[in-house]
Amino acid sequence: MFAFVWPMALVIVSNVVYQICAKSVPEGMNAFASLTVTYLVGAAASLILYFVLGKDGNLFQEYRKMNWAPAVLGLVIVGLEVGWIYAYKAGWPVSTGFIVQSAFMAAALLIVGYFLYREALTWNKIVGVVICLIGLGFINYK
Repeated sequence: MFAFVWPMALVIVSNVVYQICAKSVPEGMNAFASLTVTYLVGAAASLILYFVLGKDGNLFQEYRKMNWAPAVLGLVIVGLEVGWIYAYKAGWPVSTGFIVQSAFMAAALLIVGYFLYREALTWNKIVGVVICLIGLGFINYK
């Protein structure tokens, strides 16, 4: 049970802190300059954790296993980070910005899961996404 719960707990806690940090980037600071610090710290932490938690410790052997995904993930992460920083600079509230993004992500990933990974597309999932999207109307209604 713990092996199932701890990764999601880490994602949730990290996402909360992430949103706080993204909203706290100084208004006058260039988002890309901010990300250079973010990724230097992230790279250093990843390197340290690789050697602390890794079993064999041969980083270059691990690099030989690489496909396209890590490189594209790096580009996509820049898009995510910059998108959130600029969303907050544009005035998105931290209390609703993530909810809006998550509802649309649920709909998009339902389609991705079905077409790319052949995951079941059930009525429960479709109704759940529709409810999320209806909820956006209530959250954003002024």
